[in-house]
Amino acid sequence: MRWEELEPSKNIEDRRGEDGGARRGSRVGAGGLGLGTMLLLGAVGWALGINPAVLIGGAQMLNNMRGGDSDTIVQQQESRSTSPPSDQMGSFVSKVMGSNENVWSQILPQQKGIRFEAPKLVLYSGMTTSRCGAAQQAMGPFYCPLDQRIYLDTAFFREMNQRFGGGGDFAYAYVISHEMGHHIENLLGILPKVQQAQARARSRAEANNLSVRVELMADCLAGVWAHNGNKRQRFIEEGDIEKAVASAQAIGDDRLQKAQQGFVVPDSFTHGSAAQRTEWLLKGMQSGAIDSCYTFSR
Repeated sequence: MRWEELEPSKNIEDRRGEDGGARRGSRVGAGGLGLGTMLLLGAVGWALGINPAVLIGGAQMLNNMRGGDSDTIVQQQESRSTSPPSDQMGSFVSKVMGSNENVWSQILPQQKGIRFEAPKLVLYSGMTTSRCGAAQQAMGPFYCPLDQRIYLDTAFFREMNQRFGGGGDFAYAYVISHEMGHHIENLLGILPKVQQAQARARSRAEANNLSVRVELMADCLAGVWAHNGNKRQRFIEEGDIEKAVASAQAIGDDRLQKAQQGFVVPDSFTHGSAAQRTEWLLKGMQSGAIDSCYTFSR
């Protein structure tokens, strides 16, 4: 992937090397969830492929975001500067975000008549706090709709490569753009509607099915970014798409469950199968259209 010439984002909060505040008390995030609860939810989410924002953010929203001192810690961290990082990995993340911002600031108004408001991306190491609770490396990247931030410990990229067999710059850009896809869903009003529908769901399988549709739509929206961004700056190189597809397959629920427990339980899927994730990523890349990504019509 030719990313070096992309314009960097000015919306990067670099918290790497900072104390995330998670050890300063039993109530890490707003909402009164204890550290042990958050770590457990994060571990369960990572093991099953569940977006921790669904598990933690949903639990904390039910607790109405009360938090005392932990709110102060989050506010202090949110006041950090948003200058582009200077190291290679930080620069890569910043430029992928910058490309996403350029693409979505044009096509979201053009295609849907909605003004794009850029989220911030938080780079951290090990652990930090968010308005959806504690963020830790084991969770993987996630989007928090409560503070409109993407949280990323870039150690996840090494994990993708070493544990799941996915990797490469364009594959990592797909991961970042998938989380931007959740922000686009939020701006479109889809995330709040899905959360309401999940609260009314008659079974866990029904709620999980809604989560799958949200995740597959984000995969597709990542493809929409790649289609439109590449038209402008030709950053995709030979082999990039294959690497992104391999990564999408590697983190499919069926592949993860088979590797972790030896069998697959489709009703427990929350992100989609390897085939589904590949299908929707390629759909977005081929069409470049937001409307092609509406997974809820199926």
